[in-house]
Amino acid sequence: QVQLVESGGGLVQAGDSLRLSCAASGRSISSSAMGWFRQAPGKEREFVAVIRWSGGSTRYADSVKGRFTISRDNAKNTVYLQMNNLRPEDTAVYYCAAGDTGSSRRSGYDYWGQGTQVTVSS
Repeated sequence: QVQLVESGGGLVQAGDSLRLSCAASGRSISSSAMGWFRQAPGKEREFVAVIRWSGGSTRYADSVKGRFTISRDNAKNTVYLQMNNLRPEDTAVYYCAAGDTGSSRRSGYDYWGQGTQVTVSS
């Protein structure tokens, strides 16, 4: 069993930055990747970024490439999402997830956090 707790969301203006954190506890060695997803009101939950615990390889959605950076601290079992140059369309609830595949699909993840709200005003 893996527990994930996100933090760091808030209300910011367009162009500002935020850093989200996701602390994982009870992590088993089978949960080899951590992903960030987001869900805006009335929309499907969509992939944002993923990172592997071992090696640190990353992948991003096209909509956030060059603005968002995913990183991890293995010693702290924590994954971060640095979000720069935020836009109103980034407004959503952001979720972290743990899984084995490193996929961009929701089905590739077994455990989810409760989410943290990010609101970007214009």
